[in-house]
Amino acid sequence: MRKVVRGFYAIAHAVKLCKPNVICAYPITPQTEIVENLAAMHAEGELENCEYITAESEFGAASILVGASAAGARTFTATSSQGLILMSEVLYNAAGMRLPIVMVVANRALSAPLSIWNDHQDSMAMRDAGIIQVYVENNQEAHDLVPVAFRVAEDKRVMLPFMLCMDGFKLTHAYEPIELLEQEIIDAFLPPYDPPVKMTTKKPLTFGAYAPPPYYMEFRAIMHDAMERARKVIEEAMKEWSSITGRDYGGHTFTDYDEAEVAVVAMGSIVSMARDVAEEMRKEGKKVGVLKIRTFRPFPADEVRKALENVDKVIVLERALSLGSDGPLTLEVKSALYGTSKEIHTVVVGLGGRDVPRDLMVKIISEVYEGKVKPGFRFEGIHEYEEVIP
Repeated sequence: MRKVVRGFYAIAHAVKLCKPNVICAYPITPQTEIVENLAAMHAEGELENCEYITAESEFGAASILVGASAAGARTFTATSSQGLILMSEVLYNAAGMRLPIVMVVANRALSAPLSIWNDHQDSMAMRDAGIIQVYVENNQEAHDLVPVAFRVAEDKRVMLPFMLCMDGFKLTHAYEPIELLEQEIIDAFLPPYDPPVKMTTKKPLTFGAYAPPPYYMEFRAIMHDAMERARKVIEEAMKEWSSITGRDYGGHTFTDYDEAEVAVVAMGSIVSMARDVAEEMRKEGKKVGVLKIRTFRPFPADEVRKALENVDKVIVLERALSLGSDGPLTLEVKSALYGTSKEIHTVVVGLGGRDVPRDLMVKIISEVYEGKVKPGFRFEGIHEYEEVIP
C-alpha cells in the first residue's frame, strides 16, 4: 500500500508489524513522534502482546529494556542526542550482555551549545559500544530496514543491539510516499524471537557478571567476533529482503558510478544531494561518483577499498567531529585505503543543522575536481569567527 506519510509514522508502522513485546521510551526532539505514534497504536489495541512503558528518563528506558530483553522479550526504543548519551552507560551493558535491543536514533547535534537540529555527533559518540549502526538515506529505506534490524540483531550468530540512524527533521518530519509494509511480508521474513538464553525462575542465570582480569578480555573478543559475523548476516538479510519486496538496497555500501575519478563518500540523507550534483557534473563530462556507506558498524572496509580502487580523489562529507583528530568517517575510510596514494579531503558540513545548499555541494566537488584545494581537513559553509580568549 503506497501512502504519503511522515518519517515518524513510517518507523512506527514497521515497528508495529514486527510485533515487539516491550516498547519503552522517553520523549525527546526530534524522535518524539515515533513513540507517540506507537503509543497511539497501543492505545487502539493495534499492538498485541506488547507492553508500552513511558519511562522517567532515557536512562530508565534503556534499563527497562535491558531487563525485558534479558527475560526473552523483543524490544524497541527510539531516542536522540542527549537522550542517547544519557542511555550510553546502559547501552554499553546491553551490548556486553548480548541483548538484541533495536533502537532508532533520530540524529541530532549534541550540547553545548544547545541545538535540536540534525548532524551525526550523537550516534558517532556510541561507535565503540558494540552496537550495529546503519544510516539510511530516505524514509522508505528507514521503513524497510526496521524488520531487517530485528532479524539481524536477533540472529543467534550476532545477538547485539542494533541502531538504525535517520537524520532528525530531514527525515523524521518529512512527508514521503512510502510503500507501507503488510503483516504477511513481515511474518514471512521475521520469525518470532527465540532467545538462545534468557532469565527465568526455572533456570536462573547471571547477566553482566563481574569479570576480573583473567576473563574480561575474552568477553570483548567474543563481542568483536559477533560484530564481524554481523557483516555476513546483514548481507543475507538484505538479499532475502530484496527477494521478498523487490526493493534491493544492496549491502553495506552503494556505488553510484563505477568510472569515477573523484568520489564523494557520505552517509544519511545528504547522499541524495551529492548523487544529484554528481549526475549533473557527469553530464558536463566530469567523472564524479558517490559512495554511500550504509553500515558504519561493522565498517565495510573491504567494500570501501574495492569501490574506491580506481578513484584519484576522495571527498568524505563529515556530519560529525572527533575533536583533535580527523573526522570519524574519514578515519575509517583512510584505514580502508591504507597503502594507497589517493588524495583524501575531509569536508565537515551541516553541523547543528546548518543548511548545505546545492551551490555549496557543487563548490566542494568542483574545487577538488579542479585541484583548487589541498587534501586534508576543513569546514565548509562556515561563517568567519574569532575566539576571544581572556
